Amino acid sequence: MPEPIPRRRFLGYVVAAPVLVTAAQLDVAPLPAGAATADITDILDLNDLMTAAALPTSGLISVGVDPDGTVSFALPRAEVGQGVTTSTAMLIAEELSVPLQRVRVTLADARPELLFNQLTGGSNTTIATYTPIRVAAAVARQRLLQAAATELGGAPADLSLRAGVVTDRSGRGIPIGDLAEKAASTWTVPVAVELAPRASFTVIGRPTNRIDALDAVTGRKKFAMDLDVAGAKPAMVCRPPTINGKVGSVANAAEVRAMPGVTDVVVVSTGVAVRADTFGQCVDAVRALRVTWRPGTAEGKSDATVLRSLAAAEIPLGLRPPTPVVEGKFTFHFRSNGALEPNCAIADVRPGRAEIWSALKSPIVAKQAIAAKLGLPAGSVTVHVTEGGGSFGRKLFFDAALEAAEVSQKIGKPVKLMWHRADDSRQGRAHPMATSRVRIAYLGGTVLSYTQRHTSVATDLSHGLGEIITAMAARLPVGDIGFSETFFQLSQQMSYNFGVNSRLLSETDKSFNTGSMRNVYSPDVTCARELIVDQLAAAMGKDPYRFRRDFLRDDRSRAALESVATAGGWGRAMPAGTAQGIAFHAEYKAVSAALVEIDCRPATANRPVRDGVAGPRVTRVVFAVDVGLAVNPRGLEAQMMGGIMDGIALALTSSLHLRDGYFLEASWDNYFYTRQWNTPPDLRIIVLPSTSEQPGGAGELAVAASMAAVACAYGRATGTMPTTFPINHGTLSFTPKPTIPPIPPSPTDGLAHPWEP
Repeated sequence: MPEPIPRRRFLGYVVAAPVLVTAAQLDVAPLPAGAATADITDILDLNDLMTAAALPTSGLISVGVDPDGTVSFALPRAEVGQGVTTSTAMLIAEELSVPLQRVRVTLADARPELLFNQLTGGSNTTIATYTPIRVAAAVARQRLLQAAATELGGAPADLSLRAGVVTDRSGRGIPIGDLAEKAASTWTVPVAVELAPRASFTVIGRPTNRIDALDAVTGRKKFAMDLDVAGAKPAMVCRPPTINGKVGSVANAAEVRAMPGVTDVVVVSTGVAVRADTFGQCVDAVRALRVTWRPGTAEGKSDATVLRSLAAAEIPLGLRPPTPVVEGKFTFHFRSNGALEPNCAIADVRPGRAEIWSALKSPIVAKQAIAAKLGLPAGSVTVHVTEGGGSFGRKLFFDAALEAAEVSQKIGKPVKLMWHRADDSRQGRAHPMATSRVRIAYLGGTVLSYTQRHTSVATDLSHGLGEIITAMAARLPVGDIGFSETFFQLSQQMSYNFGVNSRLLSETDKSFNTGSMRNVYSPDVTCARELIVDQLAAAMGKDPYRFRRDFLRDDRSRAALESVATAGGWGRAMPAGTAQGIAFHAEYKAVSAALVEIDCRPATANRPVRDGVAGPRVTRVVFAVDVGLAVNPRGLEAQMMGGIMDGIALALTSSLHLRDGYFLEASWDNYFYTRQWNTPPDLRIIVLPSTSEQPGGAGELAVAASMAAVACAYGRATGTMPTTFPINHGTLSFTPKPTIPPIPPSPTDGLAHPWEP
């Protein structure tokens, strides 16, 4: 029987290749036996599930050393601005002792053999790839030292590898590029390696600028629409006036086809597609089309009708206990899942083959679905993953890629398809409307039970775990709620000692194009919980901060809460109409806390803003985060900043208004994500010292705590607990644009308003 590999030792492989290529072999770690738990996520959370699903194919992810001395790695995840290419390069640079700038991280094409190992979501990228990447790099390091020992004479233990050069004790050195072929193998060889201990880290854990930052700010970074694909001309789709409507007839296709620059007009499953020499000509063509439309899936529905269906689907809280309780019901309206980069894709479909380019977070199922749509074998479809300009979960869906493939196949020409901003607001993905009801029973100074019933328009999880089998299971009549309930239970964590706790999800109404907007269920669930925690603290006569600190379940959580209370001066005297709020949120082996100060005074909340609502302003945020091991603290800080802006938007300003089967918002000028007038002038992120040997989830972490803290601050400043979000949803502060034509005219007065608030 082979001896077990010690704690930091892992088994990897030197892969048969002309230059050095290495990979990892990992096993699923056993769950801790007999561990006491107060919550299912203490045993298994969604991130654990995703990581375990990815492990069996981790050996197919390889690190390569090239003859020019660079190290190459094709990351099987999407880079959409969260900085994973930088953190990945840092892992490789650490284990291989090469300068960061010599690590080349690209994005892997869709690779069906990876199964569940090419889905980007759930804050899982760094957690799932942290050890496999390091093991593959460590195997490469060991192999390079062995090859250098042959060249220089002596033993590998007498050599050192620094800055990409292997040196012996006499000072003779060989660059790793010169060893790339010598260290290669003609057959796959198993290798046991030991990873660098945390005490020796010189790259991991150090604040590092993003490797693509210069390209991003100078315009050299390449997104899908920047690619030069031969023959690919701009294309857009004329979409229905209501959600998911269908084409009845087109009255003037020939007339539009004769417009300047237009090459093609064709009916597709989602509308009427036009292809032209420029996007401006596409806009003109879309606006000129006269289409008769059939009803959509949400015909006649409005905010009020959806709220009634949610009320009917709510799971009861159960009998009210005889002890004192605090309880409340909260409403969360639809929110847009549009990213900064317009939804887009390039497709070149020819007889017997297809090639696609798009920013995709689930490229395997995209490849499989596109192949099915086109009637091609999956092996005849190549899907290239490009870098994306934002996602928030939007790019888990590949509708642009599927649509581009359909258009290209129908016209027989390559296309650069791009959605208009109005398309993504009205026909794109939305965070579902939901209600959340919370009841906490207590007696004296003891909390006896916590009950939460979250009721939501169905969240579309049809991307599954990134491949076709779980994607199909998520679409089944029973499988969808089973998939959603599993997702819900494994992503929601009870961090307080609140006795018996029960949380259940109920979903209804599949009429809408919904999606896993950043942090999915957590912002709404946590916001509702933290507001009731404030009410409970008041009922018990306790300070909101001290109450939370006393009931949090572990020292790590208390440290995060204490750090924001101390740094933010919790309890300081503030003018009437202003207040502090504090909240806590934990998920995926990470904890966070937020202290927020808000100004709800009339002079602030009612200040004039053109075509918008100023509303209250968050004036200060102190946010603390502990993700276990922070690979790149600077990148983590940036992630938290973005999440805080999300939280402010969800609490105060950003929502979609549903009327007569369509959303009124038609672009970012109607949809009020956090603007400059809502951005806190005082923002501090506290990255707490690492408390683990492993990283925790960070990508979505900041949204829930910041939204909840804003809501709590608003309640304390106004004296009334908010129950509807965003708080300004009831004020329609813009004139809705028409739905026919579906694309509004481009503004011509932008230069008249550059300095307005």
